[in-house]
Amino acid sequence: MIVKVDRDALQRAFEALRASPAFAESAAVVARGGDPVEMLQAMSLRPELLKAFGGLSEAIYPGGLVERSVKEFIILDVSRRNRCQFCESSHLAMCRMIGITEPERKLDTLEGLSSRERLAVLYARSVTTNSNAVPESLTRELRDAFTDAELVEITAMIGLISMLNMFNNALGVRYRDDYGA
Repeated sequence: MIVKVDRDALQRAFEALRASPAFAESAAVVARGGDPVEMLQAMSLRPELLKAFGGLSEAIYPGGLVERSVKEFIILDVSRRNRCQFCESSHLAMCRMIGITEPERKLDTLEGLSSRERLAVLYARSVTTNSNAVPESLTRELRDAFTDAELVEITAMIGLISMLNMFNNALGVRYRDDYGA
């Protein structure tokens, strides 16, 4: 990681967020003297950013309207396309933790996905390629499968993970099997 995080700044940032459900596990790790994942360490240098990220996360991930598996497949596919080691590796670990089997094969073949998962991945690919040119046929299928509020949520998920991919890639943030440990 190209930025250096001071232990005192890290503790202050997470102390201010200890009541936030989005950071409960990470705040507990920091309180025990440990380090949260590198992405959150970097964000702790700007506590306002960390807090805003937590608020957005609480609204769409892991909670929200759309089932978790749809979001995991969006995150994995967009992160693969953006070559984000942190997001792809950490969410492969999360998939294992929540019981999603063979996520990489499913993304490669689109077989074994539910219809909503498949449509969300196709939508994420289209938006990531050219957000101004989502095919009308795909839009019709999406409208049949998702409510308007769900479409807003998955679009926000695509945008959020794209931003996080760029953030992590530019700062050299790495995943080091933090969830496996």
